Amino acid sequence: MRITASKTMVTMLAIGAAAGAAFLISCATIDRVVVAPPMIPGAKYVGMDSCAVCHEKEVQDFKVTAHARIHIEGDADRVGTQGCEACHGPGSLHADAGGGKGKFILSGKEADSCFQCHLDKRAEFKLPHHHPVTEGRMTCTACHNPHGQDINLAKGTLVGRVNESCAQCHREQARPRVFEHEAMREGCITCHNVHGSINPKMLTERDNNLCLKCHAQIALPNTQGQTSIGKFDHTPFLRQGTCSSAGCHTAVHGSDTNPHLRY
Repeated sequence: MRITASKTMVTMLAIGAAAGAAFLISCATIDRVVVAPPMIPGAKYVGMDSCAVCHEKEVQDFKVTAHARIHIEGDADRVGTQGCEACHGPGSLHADAGGGKGKFILSGKEADSCFQCHLDKRAEFKLPHHHPVTEGRMTCTACHNPHGQDINLAKGTLVGRVNESCAQCHREQARPRVFEHEAMREGCITCHNVHGSINPKMLTERDNNLCLKCHAQIALPNTQGQTSIGKFDHTPFLRQGTCSSAGCHTAVHGSDTNPHLRY
């Protein structure tokens, strides 16, 4: 009887563990965010065609973006949630009034509207080093056009547009240099997490780890632990600090005076 009870208990524990694992896997494989549609008291959904009467250009551009594929499931009267009203809310009051900013949700002015779907970005803006969006000194639309084609470009064509967005504020870092840092060709997001990071200056990696992702550190043969980077012996410099703080490659975005990226 003891053996039978023991086997039964083991079987039950195994079934429970399998069920728990299946639950965790099912949750982990969900690749979409389910949210409630925005609501405006007394307003009804009118559909994107109604918006196009006044906002023709925005609707035309919007149709080729990833946002245009959003569809919030619901009753028939929520058909308008596929399109403009998915973010701005039902538009009947806005349309009946002939426009008016107080009749619908101004998503571009309210980061919380974007955060309803972009939950990961909300979390990144809470990291120690971030752009001041949650503080109200910037908006998502300062860098992103939610109606425009630029939010749906292929990765290879996105780099230039990302750099242009950053250059609106960071002009000194983005301007052309006599001696360029080739990483700039890959885009600012190669080194910076633009929404937020645990590292100063919103860097994706800290210390030398970021530089060494491209500039391989190689042990010199027949030496006592000497290290080469870029065909140069860097052993004495590595002891002084990071690539920039050691006083060597201080012009990390490019230099006008030195090919080794120094001021």
